Amino acid sequence: MSAIVCGKRSPSSFFEDPIYQSSSSKRIRRCSSLSPPRPLSFDAAGAGLARLQSMFPHMDPQLLERVLEESGSDLDSAIRSLNDLCLESAEGNIACVATTSDAETKTSIQHLGDADANGATNVHTTLSGATASGGEEVPGSANGFCMDNLPRNGSEWVEVLVREMMAASNVDDAKARASQVLDVLEKSILANAGNTEAFQGLQKENILLKEQLQTLFKENNVLKRVVTIQHERQKDYEEKSQELPHLKQLVAQYQEQLTKLEVSNYALAMHLKQAQQSNSIAGRFHPDVF
Repeated sequence: MSAIVCGKRSPSSFFEDPIYQSSSSKRIRRCSSLSPPRPLSFDAAGAGLARLQSMFPHMDPQLLERVLEESGSDLDSAIRSLNDLCLESAEGNIACVATTSDAETKTSIQHLGDADANGATNVHTTLSGATASGGEEVPGSANGFCMDNLPRNGSEWVEVLVREMMAASNVDDAKARASQVLDVLEKSILANAGNTEAFQGLQKENILLKEQLQTLFKENNVLKRVVTIQHERQKDYEEKSQELPHLKQLVAQYQEQLTKLEVSNYALAMHLKQAQQSNSIAGRFHPDVF
């Protein structure tokens, strides 16, 4: 990564490095040995220097002027020389960065290998328990893998297996370690299967409870309706109960009036009867109809 990052360095950083300064001085000396300086006119030198500055804006103007003077005011030759200087500086920096990156990569790999070895040793200790120096296993440590600290996914199991294989001293040791890891994996799968069955049972029970709850809700709604109807009936009964004394009073009044009317009717009937009898006696002496 450091090599890639350093490979994207700006041209100004290349020309500021010591490698670039040394290569630039060497290139200038070679150019000076090949082409001796010649007197330049002020206009030609200024135009060529301006052209070089526009093409190489990140380079030192003094360096551009020296290269232009060494090339004898030949603009093409100066451009080729500057391009060569850029290439040499870039190659030197890349080589330096690559060397540094290789050293850092080797150091990182070494540290990673040490960490993996330590991790594999710890996992193996957890899986197989402590082993005595004579090769006999300490009692109670054969199944020392804690079921609460099992890997949670496939990648963690792969990491455990890889660490065990890296920590193995020979093929037999690798087989034994792999067998132990697979045994623990099998137990974990069986335990998870049992948990899955229990979970399915809980789901079925939950479904039944939901159905019962829905039934209870329906019954509750029916009971609410019944209670509402009963409450309305009770309210009507209370209203009628409140009207009952008034009705009883009216009935008593009506009965009293009826008694009075019966007495009056009887008296009228008697008067009518007496009147009829008196009319019949009077008709014997003075008959009106023969």
